[in-house]
Amino acid sequence: SRAPAISVSAESCIPAGLRLGPVPGTFKLGKYLSDRKEPGPKKKVFSYTVPPIFQVRMVRGELVDEAGSSALEWIGLIRAARNSQEQTLEAVADLPGGQIFYRALRDVQPGEELTVWYSNPLAQWFDIPVTATPTHDEKGEERYICWYCWRTFKYPNSLKAHVHFHCALSHGRSFLHHDH
Repeated sequence: SRAPAISVSAESCIPAGLRLGPVPGTFKLGKYLSDRKEPGPKKKVFSYTVPPIFQVRMVRGELVDEAGSSALEWIGLIRAARNSQEQTLEAVADLPGGQIFYRALRDVQPGEELTVWYSNPLAQWFDIPVTATPTHDEKGEERYICWYCWRTFKYPNSLKAHVHFHCALSHGRSFLHHDH
């Protein structure tokens, strides 16, 4: 069983390019991703500018939660993005196999939820599919189908996570290596 999803949202504007991290613990982004956006407890975080004297040591600033806790204490609670439209952060690493950070893809506005997905290089490093091609069901709605077990998903990242973490028939292979 797993803990309920926590919604981490911005209390103030988070600037594009701001880097959070490193992400502590074992990195399994998307392991518990589902097509449903599960309601859960909310946590607000805000960005503040570091005094100029400290800018040499810190690139742009630091994110803290409402209690003043650093990102290391809550960064692992950020929900995986189901698709690129809801994604606000991307997971990046300085080197293959190096520490993982989250980087803001654009300015994140106050009240907006923080969601994250793999950058393309990091996805390739972890053998997470980079793309997913939709098909259309009988109602004309986009669906994503696992090439191995034929399970359908509403969102591309749900399919990618399924192939990597859960599909017993994929044997850990990315569906992109398949000739379909």
